[in-house]
Amino acid sequence: MQDKYNPKDFEEKLYQEWEEKGYFKPSMDKTKESYCIMMPPPNVTGKLHMGHALDDTIQDILIRFKRMQGYNTLWLPGTDHAAISTEMKVVEKLRNEGKTKQELGREKFLEEAWEWTRIYGGTIEMQQKKLGCSCDWDRKRFTMDEGLSDAVLEQFINLYNKGLIYKGKRMINYCPSCKTSISDAEVEYKEEASHLWHIRYQITGEKDRYIIVATTRPETMLGDTAVAVHPEDERYKDLVGKTCILPIMNKEIPIIADDFVDKEFGTGCVNVIPFGTQSSEMLENREVA
Repeated sequence: MQDKYNPKDFEEKLYQEWEEKGYFKPSMDKTKESYCIMMPPPNVTGKLHMGHALDDTIQDILIRFKRMQGYNTLWLPGTDHAAISTEMKVVEKLRNEGKTKQELGREKFLEEAWEWTRIYGGTIEMQQKKLGCSCDWDRKRFTMDEGLSDAVLEQFINLYNKGLIYKGKRMINYCPSCKTSISDAEVEYKEEASHLWHIRYQITGEKDRYIIVATTRPETMLGDTAVAVHPEDERYKDLVGKTCILPIMNKEIPIIADDFVDKEFGTGCVNVIPFGTQSSEMLENREVA
């Protein structure tokens, strides 16, 4: 008999026996109360870390405790595609091979991404089994599985139709490398006291007449493409359709009307700059007399 316990000699055989005998599967006994845990799916971007080990251990304790109490239990395992993170890993792999995703094209790149998923998704499952996670592995799901994708789409449509989710105007993060929007989950929004700068724009051809723009970001004025006022603002109705001179740049820009402008804020005049939410809406819907 060995003087020290070596888990490698026993744990793999024990786990295999547990799986073969179906100990981790729900009993499907409708007379018993059900207890289910949906595993927060680890990303298929690498191997498990200490956080996963802690999280899985807590879930395993709960599911085993309920199983011993006689509940009809299910711990449903799964993995997450982690789109941006996975793309970065695959792009890095291709770079090391002297390739780019642009050279491969969409279909070939997706094949590389799925291959990455198969490799690291399998590694994660193997590691969880080494930990002793008592999941029903026959029910394992991946977030890109067709059924799951359809279910997510259906729920988003249902929530939208109920008015519970909607498109809003807010800042998003943009990755200049991936050239796509990315999660703003870690962005914390807070209101801060600011200052309004008042800048005079001379009306073209009228020496002593100006339109005054109030802005919190004077540095953007160098890129102005127009000045906007509310179409019902009596102060500026006669200016709509005319042009004014952009200070410093000495560039002639139009004065337009759009009901997006708040008559009560600042001077009621807003400078329109490229790529901003306000500017795009104003230019698309502008009313020039």
